[in-house]
Amino acid sequence: MLKQQITTVTAVTAVALLTLAACGTESGSDAGSKGSGGSVRSELPLTDVVWSVDSVSVGGKKTAAPAGASVEIDSKGRASAKTGCNTIGADVTVSGDTVTVGKKESTLIGCPEELEGFEEALSGAFSGKLKAEVEDKRLTLTTADGDAISLTSEPPAPLAGTEWTVNSLAAGATATSLPKGTEGKAHFTLGKDGSVEGSLGCNTFSSTAKVSGSTVTFGRITSTRKLCPGPEMTVERQVQKVLDGKVSYELHHRGLTLTAGNGAGLGAVADAPGK
Repeated sequence: MLKQQITTVTAVTAVALLTLAACGTESGSDAGSKGSGGSVRSELPLTDVVWSVDSVSVGGKKTAAPAGASVEIDSKGRASAKTGCNTIGADVTVSGDTVTVGKKESTLIGCPEELEGFEEALSGAFSGKLKAEVEDKRLTLTTADGDAISLTSEPPAPLAGTEWTVNSLAAGATATSLPKGTEGKAHFTLGKDGSVEGSLGCNTFSSTAKVSGSTVTFGRITSTRKLCPGPEMTVERQVQKVLDGKVSYELHHRGLTLTAGNGAGLGAVADAPGK
């Protein structure tokens, strides 16, 4: 078997919203720039593919992955694993069908309890020497102890026509996870006809959205007027602050960040196909 090796050193910056891998980025800025250096290919089609995590099995216990969980290894050996909350970065070496994960670093966003459990399982399994098996669009990474990560290659999500589910909020440079019990309730879809509709976290809404370069300009929001529990209304008010007038956006494969001029921001993810 021919043997090729790819190695690089990276660090994940513990900053704001969704430090996501840049694959399939369309108009809007690209926050996941690659490092310099020559291109190297591994024997297996592992690199420069965003792999959606389907599940993680540790100690015989299988944990389903949340939306937004993924792993990417670029052609220079930089690994980026998204847990659905934080981002884990690592040095990797790919040799034949063996992936060796080196020292890891992670962002430090506080996560809901259910995401913490998955994050711990993924981080534990994505360590040391892993046996890689690729079959069609599926990848399995298996540890020497038999723990495994099951993944599927996924296409990028376009800005328009995708339902984006809010999974983090930001004020300036500080990002926070959503209050417990509000996960998945705030979402929106930008229509190709310039419309936008969804839920602010409690009330449904509609508006308009005009995309130009790296910005989206939202029109006046029309919404229902239900009263919901306090945490849901808190999310709703913060989301509404973002979807107000001209905002900048960054699209990274299946992740989206919006940042308003008033400093409010949000992160959102698109469900992986089949989830």
